[in-house]
Amino acid sequence: MSLSQPHIRPIVRGKAGKSVEFGAKLSASYFNGYVFLDHISWDNFNESADLKAQVEAYKNYTGYYPESVHVDKIYRTRENRAWCKERGIRISGVPLGTPPANLSKEKKKQAQESERIRNSIEGKFGQAKRRFSLGRVMAKLSHTSFSAIAITFLVMNLSTHLSRLFYAFLCLFLKTTPFFRSNIIALYT
Repeated sequence: MSLSQPHIRPIVRGKAGKSVEFGAKLSASYFNGYVFLDHISWDNFNESADLKAQVEAYKNYTGYYPESVHVDKIYRTRENRAWCKERGIRISGVPLGTPPANLSKEKKKQAQESERIRNSIEGKFGQAKRRFSLGRVMAKLSHTSFSAIAITFLVMNLSTHLSRLFYAFLCLFLKTTPFFRSNIIALYT
């Protein structure tokens, strides 16, 4: 606790190595390489309540519901599963209850693919902490800290967009083919 920053409270976490963390708690979604900051609070909150709002925001942005949602275990509540099922959205992870004894190769492959996709948001959090200094927000006031965190995500998205523009520039103006496609063509000729 800090006298100069009374808004920062300890948040008890179940992580290995750190039982208590300090700072804001974030809820973010990831779409097409971009990270959207959905909920930020200094108080501890249950992220599973944000799933519906995040999916609806995705629908407002794209015009349709996602085919699947790749989430942490905390989001896989009965209520969220039922809500996603009503809308034809597949939710990642094993179903509630006793895990099945034998999983088909198809189900295992789908679970691995879902986990790979879900890890991309975890990677973005790591990138934000290490490269864009999200782990070093030193602002004194609550709203200033919120602004610093939001700007971190903005800059991270701008960096993604800029790298894509640069890649498109290289492909269009230097008349190059994409790296992977040229490797595939070289293998089969």
